[in-house]
Amino acid sequence: MASPSDVPDHPLPGKGQWQGWFARLVAKPEFQRFAAKLPFAGKLAQRDGAEIFDILQGFVASQVLLALVELEILQDLLQGPASPEELSRTRRIPEDRMEALLQAGAALRLLKRGGKGQFSLARRGAAILGVPGLTDMIRHNAAFYKDMADPVSILRAEGDTHLARFWPYVYGQGADVPRDNAERYSDLMAKSQALVAEDTLRAVSLHGANTLMDVGGGSGVFVSEALNRHRHLRASLVDLPEVTPAAESRLAQAGLLDRVTLHPGSFRDTSLPKGADNISLIRVLYDHDDATVRDLLAKVFDALPRGGRLIVSEPMAGGGRPERAGDVYFAFYTMAMGTGRARSPERIAALCEEVGFDRSAAPSAQRPYVTRVLTFVKPA
Repeated sequence: MASPSDVPDHPLPGKGQWQGWFARLVAKPEFQRFAAKLPFAGKLAQRDGAEIFDILQGFVASQVLLALVELEILQDLLQGPASPEELSRTRRIPEDRMEALLQAGAALRLLKRGGKGQFSLARRGAAILGVPGLTDMIRHNAAFYKDMADPVSILRAEGDTHLARFWPYVYGQGADVPRDNAERYSDLMAKSQALVAEDTLRAVSLHGANTLMDVGGGSGVFVSEALNRHRHLRASLVDLPEVTPAAESRLAQAGLLDRVTLHPGSFRDTSLPKGADNISLIRVLYDHDDATVRDLLAKVFDALPRGGRLIVSEPMAGGGRPERAGDVYFAFYTMAMGTGRARSPERIAALCEEVGFDRSAAPSAQRPYVTRVLTFVKPA
């Protein structure tokens, strides 16, 4: 491989070659030293350096957040400012190390350092406690963190992963999933599903719909929210037999069970029931490979009447405009699961068109790191 000093010092014709030449130029240590002495280029070099370091230390920042959550420091500071000595007293952590953790939290703008060495909760830290299920997701992220200790192994699909063991249903194990495992991942999904349901129903109106079928609907969070917002609506929910008892309990407690039909079963094994004019796939497609997705979309297409609508809601990749949530976090999360992928809206649309859907819409996403929404219509 050529070293930076072997790179020709003149641009080659063509846009791609020009970009390659410029990248090789910037990669030269002597160029970086020269640029640092120039006012404008020096500022760019400083900014690049700071942003690169921010990426480098990102894994430490995520673990600082985990420590603040695991030690329930954010919750304690809801009551008011506290000193490192006070917070260390019941946590078996030396005071100087507690202060280091609090300093780190303040540097991340989760905490604020005040007078007399006390720390209080910053707006961002308080917001963590106000987002349903977020602290559970932060704790769950520890499994993903362990898998990402060897990202090359994930890219090569070598060995077992913690996430693959946590989400066994993705492999179609169905009845092989222990009841406690099913309840565990359903509970985690339910706690984080509230924001997804909120953003999805803000983007898509169900006025005029008669029956909504939620495939892979888990414990019924999305169905419950849809029924609460639309009193005329009826619903059905399809998910594994091990999962649906949680949905039955939730819907019964909300007084909605008489408006919902539960269909225990795996969409891998059977066709979908007919009768719904809207079918939703909420955080379902990115769990599975293209072959499984094509098969599921074909079943959705067959189950819908002419003019019926498919609603897809999940985090998505950026496609031609890469972005952090879909192309960094969720891309590698699905890889660590061992199947599935974060797809761009264009890729999802192509898969839907393959099975017969012909019209699509992409409402603007308020929080793309939570979810993005696409809708497709079966030809009349």
